[in-house]
Amino acid sequence: MRKQSYPDPLTFQAKSPSQFSSECWFDDACILDMDYFVKTLSGIKAKGVRADLVGSIITHYASKWLPDLSAGDMAEKGLTQFEESPESVTASWIKKRFFVETLVGVLPPEKDAIPCNFLLRLLRTANMVGVEAAYRQELENRISWQLDQASLKELVIPSFSHTCGTLLDVELVIRLVKRFVSLDSEGAKSVASLVKVAKLVDSYLAEAAVDANLCLSDFVTLAGALPSHARATDDGLYRAIDTYLKAHPGVSKQERKGLCRLIDSRKLTPEASLHAAQNERFPVRAVIQVLLSEQSKLNRHVDWSGSLVSGARSPGGLDLPTRCLSKREVNAQQLEIRRLKEDVHRLQSQCSAMQAQMERMAEKKKGFFKWKKLAFGIGEHHKMEQVLEGNGYGKYTPADVKTRLVNVKGSSRNTHKWRKSLS
Repeated sequence: MRKQSYPDPLTFQAKSPSQFSSECWFDDACILDMDYFVKTLSGIKAKGVRADLVGSIITHYASKWLPDLSAGDMAEKGLTQFEESPESVTASWIKKRFFVETLVGVLPPEKDAIPCNFLLRLLRTANMVGVEAAYRQELENRISWQLDQASLKELVIPSFSHTCGTLLDVELVIRLVKRFVSLDSEGAKSVASLVKVAKLVDSYLAEAAVDANLCLSDFVTLAGALPSHARATDDGLYRAIDTYLKAHPGVSKQERKGLCRLIDSRKLTPEASLHAAQNERFPVRAVIQVLLSEQSKLNRHVDWSGSLVSGARSPGGLDLPTRCLSKREVNAQQLEIRRLKEDVHRLQSQCSAMQAQMERMAEKKKGFFKWKKLAFGIGEHHKMEQVLEGNGYGKYTPADVKTRLVNVKGSSRNTHKWRKSLS
């Protein structure tokens, strides 16, 4: 890497010692080459400087020398050394790879010293220039540790592999999420961090679902990588699945059922439940489950509201509130209860209509068997009439048949007596 000449002496305004020293390090980092920067950084670490300050120096230096690692407008202000160099593209590519590998090697051991978004940009550049697997592994481990601090913009890393047909590197995100979940299972992460990662994953799934080459197995693996308690609501997951079904109309019925099993209908908000009830891309069973769960939630809410009102009226039921409700608050509560009851009735009517439609479909299927049974009964009736006519009963009325049976019994009794007399 080319040596840079030192600029003219700089003048600083009156500032605090820590801010003055950090800005001096930043300015020095902008003029030094890579080898000298590594030596200087080693001396800074040896003096016991805080890890977060060392991380700030590294990120600032990297953003100046490699605009791909900068965020915002810093890329326009950076020293685009690699692009201004008259060397070939291959030589510039090799320098970038050496630069990234050197940066990964000088990162402080503290896991929170470097911002997660900078690490994601560094990983994207590392995948682009093809650094060694050990350096990529180190970056993935660091990112997994602080994945809850990542943003969707930096997590959307394109796939640079020729064997992968998707636009985004979904397999990379799957590895990052699985490592984070393993850390959570060990108790190293809080519940709030897990909820943040769940929201991030749902947003990423919605972005990746637009890709027509995204296979169903990768989508299901990433959606199911998080535990069930990670998502406070499943609205984001429902949006991602709906986007995937819209972008992949050739998904079979069984695969749609498998996708819908990922959604917990009890965690959907009323808006998402209403959209799911009218969604033609969802199977009928999933729609019915959403309607039933929403109906049960509304019933519980109405029961709770009724018990609260009755308890407030009866002194022996619940404790009286510390203050009396105003007329406006009482009217608002009554209006809310009335609206909830209307929603319950509407959902019940929709559920009844769907059940009636399913019963009609079932009756159509059973119609063939009913006609067959009726035909079988008519045939048996004709056979019985033929047997009766063969025995001589077909010419008589029921009274004549009874008289004939009595005569037959009397003749059989006389025959027995005649047999005894002969003996």
